Amino acid sequence: MRGLYRILTRWWTAFALAASLALLGAAHAFERFGGLAPCNLCLKQREVYWFAVAIALTATLWHVLSRGSRGTPRIAAFLLAVVFFTGAVTAVFHMGGEMDWWALPATCAGGGDVNLESLAALALGTGPVERVVLCDAVTWRFLGLSMAGWNALISVALAVFSLLAAKRPKDARAPRT
Repeated sequence: MRGLYRILTRWWTAFALAASLALLGAAHAFERFGGLAPCNLCLKQREVYWFAVAIALTATLWHVLSRGSRGTPRIAAFLLAVVFFTGAVTAVFHMGGEMDWWALPATCAGGGDVNLESLAALALGTGPVERVVLCDAVTWRFLGLSMAGWNALISVALAVFSLLAAKRPKDARAPRT
């Protein structure tokens, strides 16, 4: 168990990169193959993982190319914790709107950007009818939690692991050679 902890904290940015890419892949698979169109807040939650991919990829490449024997930089793990915590806050906000704990902004209720040309094309019958995806409508649940709820749990777990990697004990780092 202790060996697994050492590997996880030394290579956390690589694990965070893999987790972020897997979550983005799952979100796109639900959209493409499951037919679940994302709402505005779903897209905001995806942006968080794209930021995590950028940070984790940069830190992992830095570690590999510089032949760092002491693990990935702690600052990258701390930045990942901040990014994942931001994702958790966004997901909890989305989940709260779905459960009617609070009202969501107008951009989440289908009152987003209005394009005059698309409205004219729709009125003339020449434009496609775009389905409005509401943020407060739950389209998928598993074990009583919506996608936003699962994303909140996963984001919190990733943030905690990132903090553990940023605050890893000195014995988890390999000695300099």
